[in-house]
Amino acid sequence: MIVRQFTCRVVLNTHLRKLRGIQDMARPSSDVAAFREIFSKANSIAVITGAGVSAESGVPTFRGAGGYWRKWNAQDLATPEAFSLNPSRVWEFYHYRREVMLTKDPNPAHLALAECEERLGKQGRRVTVITQNIDELHRRAGSKNLLEIHGSLFKTRCMTCGHEAADHRSPICAALKGKGAPEPETHDAQIPVEQLPRCEQRGCNGLLRPAVVWFGETLDSDILSRAEQVLDSCDLCLVVGTSSVVYPAAMFAPQVAARGVPVAEFNMENTPATERFKFHFHGPCGTTLPPVLARHESEGM
Repeated sequence: MIVRQFTCRVVLNTHLRKLRGIQDMARPSSDVAAFREIFSKANSIAVITGAGVSAESGVPTFRGAGGYWRKWNAQDLATPEAFSLNPSRVWEFYHYRREVMLTKDPNPAHLALAECEERLGKQGRRVTVITQNIDELHRRAGSKNLLEIHGSLFKTRCMTCGHEAADHRSPICAALKGKGAPEPETHDAQIPVEQLPRCEQRGCNGLLRPAVVWFGETLDSDILSRAEQVLDSCDLCLVVGTSSVVYPAAMFAPQVAARGVPVAEFNMENTPATERFKFHFHGPCGTTLPPVLARHESEGM
């Protein structure tokens, strides 16, 4: 399936543009009742989420005109090359993002997904969230069946021994306290590398990096394999707040749709994949998602 075709995190929509012409498809529906009828019968629901969900919690998306931290394009900082060249600058950037996230809360879309998972789970039905987001808001909302394919802001990986660990400290190290201001006129802190976050495994002390998937890096094969299993077996797929341009996630839902499974997109705007889906619900995810995932009359009480 999809993990065998795309394993590297890249921004690309050429493949989708080619696929769009393969077959003529009806325009997606916004019929809530029709979606609810399919939802009431679904036993395995895959939910793919992107930055649009977190944006409604006030999380910076670092996309488009707002995609800058200081004078750097945020995507240029999210690379192995940037970290190798200037680990202090990259750690300032991620420290800023961590500190921002500690002030944010899950919004109604996160909460609706978590409640739906818990409710349907009691009925022997399964909801799995496959998220591109690294902010852990799904986890904080209560989602349990969660695959974070791009990692987490609150995990680190040692560059020397490879050990990964959760770390929610604020700040993550003393040298980063008060650093990371995003304004263009802010100068780099130029923190000595030995004062940046270090591995606490016995005898290591290696430099830590954020345990996130940077552009150009391969996604974790185990997580991708688990995502593949979910996508191959689902009988309903939701695409929530994702632009459908970051691979491999951009091909997840179109490939599900290609095997005849209903896919519903929830977004503020159309995406390169919209016309391939059965449903499209326009508007903020925190407004459109909760009512369609609410308890269906067929569920009883």
